[in-house]
Amino acid sequence: MKKFLTLLLITLSLNTFAQNKAKTLLNEVSEKVKNYDNISLDFKYVLENISENIKQETKGDVVMQGDKYKLNILGISRLYDGKTMYSISNEDEEVTITSNIDDENDAITPSKMLSFYEDGYTYNLDIMQNINGRKIQYVKLTPIDSNSEIKNILLGIDAQTKHIYNLIQIGKNSTKTTLTVNSFKTNEPLSKTLFTFDANKYKDYYINKLD
Repeated sequence: MKKFLTLLLITLSLNTFAQNKAKTLLNEVSEKVKNYDNISLDFKYVLENISENIKQETKGDVVMQGDKYKLNILGISRLYDGKTMYSISNEDEEVTITSNIDDENDAITPSKMLSFYEDGYTYNLDIMQNINGRKIQYVKLTPIDSNSEIKNILLGIDAQTKHIYNLIQIGKNSTKTTLTVNSFKTNEPLSKTLFTFDANKYKDYYINKLD
């Protein structure tokens, strides 16, 4: 019985240590991100669902400044000025304007990508991997909300730079989404109108306004 209690205490101590270390690492990432005026990323996005025989790969890029961002992916440009989302499809010559953006859902938007883990998750230190000479420490995040569509998330963090290297999200429907950062730039000179929608550029486009 004493041996069991000793083993239990050791296990609980190790779990607490791992949780504290994970929290410390996430706090370091968060503090570093908040000190940047802006962040520019080039990334690879992969969506997989083996049971449905689905695998989609694409590349994209995003510029973020506070809550604002400009995202280019799958031929669509998404511009968010902090209040309104503009989704621009040059192929369809259409602009969809959404004023009511729901930040309470599970979606990890660009503006939340580098800080989403601060609320709503429990976390534990996971494996450390050597990827192309970089030490990537993974933290496993599990949603506190049992109704979440997300099963868990693995957040890969560069141990040296404290920048996010990749994000692997596993859904309860077995869909696996992987976002890998290929280029991470900070404090770039940005145009003052980068996050401003210019309606004059899209006079011939169909404008779809949503509530």
